[in-house]
Amino acid sequence: MDSAITLFRGDITKLKLDAIVNAANSTLLGGGGVDGAIHRAAGLELLEACRILKGCETGEAKITPGFQLPASFVIHTVGPVWHGGKYREKELLKQCYTNCLELALNKQLTSIAFPNISTGVYGFPKAQAAEIAISTVQEFLTKHGSVIEITFVLFDSENEILYKKLLDY
Repeated sequence: MDSAITLFRGDITKLKLDAIVNAANSTLLGGGGVDGAIHRAAGLELLEACRILKGCETGEAKITPGFQLPASFVIHTVGPVWHGGKYREKELLKQCYTNCLELALNKQLTSIAFPNISTGVYGFPKAQAAEIAISTVQEFLTKHGSVIEITFVLFDSENEILYKKLLDY
């Protein structure tokens, strides 16, 4: 396992890191799942900051302060909705991770936590999403060195098993 990558089973809103990633919808104005949890924990200031951003395209990433969260920043990214893999979903999911990491690097952040982007209501198959997440992060760390500590936050036992297996954890 890469020493710059760790796994955490629990609530992403409780992590005291430089940034946590929000698997947001394109409005950035809150929703269900991790998006709703992050908005609730961060407070109304997050909603106001997101309004100013005027949304986000699938695969892109934008940053706001963390407000009432223990994390200093929230990086919002919009994952693809799964339509059978025929509409660039894999490429778009990879872009989510890459753009979040590039944004973190540009802001000189040293720690970031990712949820399982697109695997909830967006329906991306968990095994494929885990492979994309891990390979994209490993490529980034190889290219840039271990300048950012990565935490994958695992919401359920299925994802925990997948990530442990893929990372030889």
